[in-house]
Amino acid sequence: MAVQNLTRLPVGNVPFDPVVFGRGTAFFPLVGLLVGGVLTGIYYGAILLWPPPVAAALLVGGGLLLTGGMHLDGFIDTVDGLGGEDAARRLEIMRDSRVGAFGVMGGVCLLLLRFALFSSLGAAAWPLLLLAPVVSRGGMVWAIFFFPYARPQGQGRLYKDSTGRRETAVATLLVLALSFLLAGPAGAVLAVVSLAIVLLLGFFFRRRLGGLTGDVYGAINELVETGVLAVGLAIYR
Repeated sequence: MAVQNLTRLPVGNVPFDPVVFGRGTAFFPLVGLLVGGVLTGIYYGAILLWPPPVAAALLVGGGLLLTGGMHLDGFIDTVDGLGGEDAARRLEIMRDSRVGAFGVMGGVCLLLLRFALFSSLGAAAWPLLLLAPVVSRGGMVWAIFFFPYARPQGQGRLYKDSTGRRETAVATLLVLALSFLLAGPAGAVLAVVSLAIVLLLGFFFRRRLGGLTGDVYGAINELVETGVLAVGLAIYR
């Protein structure tokens, strides 16, 4: 259910169960590992044929295809909404299907930064391409568990209602274990720092919106994933 919802990978027609859907958050880091594995394959296949900028462009496009762009869409909507004068207006803007200037600028800047980071990976490619989506998906689970939901209903509401201590604990253990296996102690420390930053982002969005939404979960994923790539690349260099 988690793979079906967070990616566009073919996993068959999984019967919808709202409780199972919500509890799937425990496995978000494993979905991140799966996404990272596909991106790693794309990178090393592309780098055999083309220079790094071409491989980077394929990674950007591949990531969007894998997820259906849902997290980026949430980021764009969130950036748009933050321009509202109060929480109610911000939530209204975020629900609007039209994209505003702030959202476009934010999305372009994010994709440009990702392209630049992907172009610079070098020997750090395989650990960072695997690590970043693992940590960011775990960060979404923390955002879901620790902060109230801003709307009475919505897809994110299903996650919020069914994500408890058990799901959060499992996701956290997966993040820490996978981070250590992929990048050693530095990876584990980066994961801990990233989860702490998720809390800061959660407090910020709760203050601005009165709570979090599905769009905000996507925005947090994008920010954390890009941040892990940036900091990790600085460490490896």
